[in-house]
Amino acid sequence: MLLDVAALTKTFHGQEGFPPRRTSLRALDGVSFQVGHGEALGIVGESGCGKSTAARATLRLVEPDGGSVNYDGQDVLAAGPKALRTLRRHMQMVFQDPASALDPRQRVGDALAEPLRVHRIAKGADLVRRVKAVLDEVGLPAAAAERYPHEFSGGQRQRIGIARALVLEPGLVIADEPVSALDVSVQAQILKLLARLKADRRLAFVFVSHDLGVVRYFCERTAVMYLGRIIESGPTSTLFDTPKHPYTVLLRSASPVPDPAAEVARSIPEGEPPSPMNPPPGCHFHPRCPLASDVCRAEVPPLRASDAGRVLACHNVE
Repeated sequence: MLLDVAALTKTFHGQEGFPPRRTSLRALDGVSFQVGHGEALGIVGESGCGKSTAARATLRLVEPDGGSVNYDGQDVLAAGPKALRTLRRHMQMVFQDPASALDPRQRVGDALAEPLRVHRIAKGADLVRRVKAVLDEVGLPAAAAERYPHEFSGGQRQRIGIARALVLEPGLVIADEPVSALDVSVQAQILKLLARLKADRRLAFVFVSHDLGVVRYFCERTAVMYLGRIIESGPTSTLFDTPKHPYTVLLRSASPVPDPAAEVARSIPEGEPPSPMNPPPGCHFHPRCPLASDVCRAEVPPLRASDAGRVLACHNVE
């Protein structure tokens, strides 16, 4: 197993109101997942469920409060500054908004060359060759190295972000909503590019998205998050074709369908997620769940193995 994340927790503290009062938001509550070599794991859920925090905490861009992260047998959370820098060569990230992820005052070639200089991998003619090669790999001309990010379209900027992640030849790429800021046609181009790179380089991906169609296309396995917890995970086709957890059923029912008559006729469950500042006790989903019982209101359901390689956190669904 290339990446093993276990029982990851993270709580953010702040203040609100006047006079100020201390607040806490438990963004991650025992999140666990694994990713194998060349495999793509999708993480889906509503906005604010903790998807992006889980991605960033895996790389220690956000420092988790507890749990463990192991990459290829190495303890990421225990790594000191020097060891962490070495690890990050092998674990790279593609961010949601390519415009804010790139330095507007830095030429594209310098942005791609900087990681190679920092890790002392290449210099001189070899560095220039590597920058041109990675630009070509993501479908951009060598002349792009002399231009600034504002001179490119959104899709081209995301290609630059992908190139920056790939230039160090990592084994794992964490992609945080990498196509959500792009037009639909451009989304398809970027997804095809990522799929080709995944196959050619045998890259592993943690792919964060709210778009179930994108995850279904790209990911072999999917984990569903709700208010900081993973509540169901398994093979993507199994999870989407026969969802078991009531929340996964709700997500599937909220996805658009191609038949207009079916779209009008179908019934979508109502209800909004509770505030992550004050989540309900027991199973966080029980206020919206049609299967909720007294045990759901009192006890957190553990993740249990179910059928077809799936794990599930629900007291009553079986």
